[in-house]
Amino acid sequence: MRNFSKVTALAILMSVTGATLSASVLAAPDYAKIEERKKAKTKIMGERTGKKVIKAFDLYNEEKVDEAIVLLREIDASNDFDKATVNRYLGSMYAQKEKYDEAIKYSKQAVAPDVLNFADQEQTLKLLGDLYAGTEKYQEAKKAYVAWMDFTGQEDPTVYTRIAQANYQLEQFRDVFEPADKAIKLQKEPNKGPYQLKLGAYFELKDYANMVKIGEEIVRVWPDDKKAWVSLGKYYLQTEDYQKGLATMEVAYKNGYFENEVEYKVLSNFYSLNEIPFRAAVTLEKAVKSEKVKRTKQNVSAIASNYHRSKDLEKAAKYYEEAAKFDDDAELYRKAGSLLLQSEKFSAAVVRLNKALELGSDKKGTIYSDLAEAYYYQGKYKQAYAAITKAMDDPRTRKFAKGWSTYIKDKAARNGVKI
Repeated sequence: MRNFSKVTALAILMSVTGATLSASVLAAPDYAKIEERKKAKTKIMGERTGKKVIKAFDLYNEEKVDEAIVLLREIDASNDFDKATVNRYLGSMYAQKEKYDEAIKYSKQAVAPDVLNFADQEQTLKLLGDLYAGTEKYQEAKKAYVAWMDFTGQEDPTVYTRIAQANYQLEQFRDVFEPADKAIKLQKEPNKGPYQLKLGAYFELKDYANMVKIGEEIVRVWPDDKKAWVSLGKYYLQTEDYQKGLATMEVAYKNGYFENEVEYKVLSNFYSLNEIPFRAAVTLEKAVKSEKVKRTKQNVSAIASNYHRSKDLEKAAKYYEEAAKFDDDAELYRKAGSLLLQSEKFSAAVVRLNKALELGSDKKGTIYSDLAEAYYYQGKYKQAYAAITKAMDDPRTRKFAKGWSTYIKDKAARNGVKI
């Protein structure tokens, strides 16, 4: 009988769950009994049942699966072995038809009396586990896999992975690790499944230190895995290991592993967290310009903030103003004006500061103080005095403004300007 590809896919893609027992006590095979079963004489169906089964398979091979099923269901087998064999075929055919409840029903009936030949019994037990898993009957799925291990005495990495996944689905996260480790140990070729399950379990347990260790192991086993490098970099955020995080994300960046804007932003954040704000600004700025990262208010503000921290005041002012334009943000206009003032761009500072006032900033005292300074250094003493007088209305800047007002008035008098 041919293999059912749909069932195989179902087994691979499934999510299973099961009992709370740890992997070490999941199976207790009786090896003497297993050997006895393997050496047992192969059974064959009775002639009457066999002829009808052959007719059913002729229909099956003509892709008349429904007709084959009808014929098999009409068989009234005379002994347990024949009944079990017919039920096994029915279970497989219903599985191919994706009628999983029927497939489970007949597969259960096939294995229950434990009379099938060794290979047929073990294959049907595993199929039953796959069917339960595919229909989200997770407890039953796990029992079927345990029965398969007991019956065969085999340790299989795929089955252990499914057991680990079962515990994960049950949110029994601490029970994930033992079967996952057994799966990893038994693998002939590395498979990410059990590693990913361990990652997920450690994350759910908030055990970020061990989560990082698994991430590091994945990178060692699959050094060319783009997502593994990027993910590991993000894991370091959880452990606040910013130096390793930066080093990892730099490797990913230089090798072209980034695939979405979050990754560019994480790299920028790592530069910032490692007190390298200029690189943080440049990285994000470049990503925005190349359209790898969206030009949003939040992202533009981050560029501005990092240029500000790195003392590149004119660029910071430029990006604060750009961010302000998204929704007429008075505070960002104020910041832009303040930085332009510090950069001695007095006329430009006045424009941005007045814009902040126009938009209703609640930091009027600070803005008028800055305006007074900007006007003062342009020799516009009347405007400077008018601004500093308004700054005195704000309790937060009153004391400073009073001192400045006298200074401005004196300076204006010395320059022949009457206020």
